[in-house]
Amino acid sequence: MAVAKRVFLFIVVNILVVVTLSVVTGILGIRPYLSGFGIDYTMLMYFCLIWGMGGAFISLALSRVMAKTLYGVQVIDPNTRDPGLQDLVQTIYRLARSANLPSMPEVGVYESGEVNAFATGPTRSRALVAVSTGLLSRMNRSEVEGVLGHEVAHISNGDMVTMTLIQGVVNAFAMFLARVIAFAIASAGRGRDGEGEGFSYVTYFVTYVVLEILLMILGSLVVAWFSRQREFRADAGGARFAGREKMIGALQALKSVSELVDTKSQPALNTLKISGTQGGLMRLFATHPALDQRIERLRMLA
Repeated sequence: MAVAKRVFLFIVVNILVVVTLSVVTGILGIRPYLSGFGIDYTMLMYFCLIWGMGGAFISLALSRVMAKTLYGVQVIDPNTRDPGLQDLVQTIYRLARSANLPSMPEVGVYESGEVNAFATGPTRSRALVAVSTGLLSRMNRSEVEGVLGHEVAHISNGDMVTMTLIQGVVNAFAMFLARVIAFAIASAGRGRDGEGEGFSYVTYFVTYVVLEILLMILGSLVVAWFSRQREFRADAGGARFAGREKMIGALQALKSVSELVDTKSQPALNTLKISGTQGGLMRLFATHPALDQRIERLRMLA
């Protein structure tokens, strides 16, 4: 049932993205960039920017809703009388005040044996911090506070918007370059005088699809590198807001239960994980640095 819900949400979101961006391109008067006269690079640039950046920002705008639906996050009423939940809310609020957030984030819990927590949302004023029941049951209060400090630091640093911008630029660049190269290859049989076999639309379509996939994979290396740097910065922020020893303790506790962080079943959701898998060349695609490296960085902090 959970898988069906995720597939349905994925389809709905993609339909929403396509319809929204199609309307936007129509309103802005973006004409087809390919014609019998050649390729209109200005229109192609606008097309790629709108579709590359637009899709990323629509996903960001829906990030809280998607996270709640995918994980079944239950938002906690700030006035709850449950002492455990009230303590969780007040801890996050205290950290948020230390980070000078413009407004308090939503706080949620979701049922899972997985040890995980994440922060998401379109802006620093409309954020969500969600914690798994597995994390709450397997970490002590000090370790939980270190984890929460890290997540609040993500919000304070504006990491959701920053990573969306980076992903959007990578998307736009991959789309633009793939189409330019594909046009050159598909036009190779046509001479300067216009004679020859002519432009092959089939060759163009197949080539740009293959190139776009390859360029997106290469682009994900760039996105992953930036993500790892943001994790180091969030660790430093967590140490500043919650205390360095609590942040180190949280990472050490996480290391001892790292097998309970599910980073394989949903690769697209790895940015919503508290740590990532490491090994071989795949570490280049990891959104999180190795835990030992993160701990060492924190110990080096003044």
